[in-house]
Amino acid sequence: MKEIKRTEISDEWAYSGIVETGDFVFISYCMGNEEQSIENQINGAFAILGKRLELINLNLESVVKMDCLFKDIMDIHLLGKIIKERFNGKYPARKAFETKFLRDGILFQVDAIAFKGSQ
Repeated sequence: MKEIKRTEISDEWAYSGIVETGDFVFISYCMGNEEQSIENQINGAFAILGKRLELINLNLESVVKMDCLFKDIMDIHLLGKIIKERFNGKYPARKAFETKFLRDGILFQVDAIAFKGSQ
């Protein structure tokens, strides 16, 4: 059996921030700039996603799938613009959901799957 590598583990919340298996990496709970505008929070979440990918020698262009969670789905109109600015034309498949967050001040979160291939 191939190895499954888990990092950024939270025993309190029982999850791994990064799970590597085979050619894919699963990244969860990317949030940033809480209490700020939705645009800042989307950029903050992508910054956190980028930092986590850098830990395993990847970047945003390696992302193949994203689940984007919004407090208010009507804020989705900003998402495409920000993706165009950050992903250099290498757009992942994505879907968006409206959800209720546990903490006030969170407007956006992203979870992602990245391809690491034969590094």
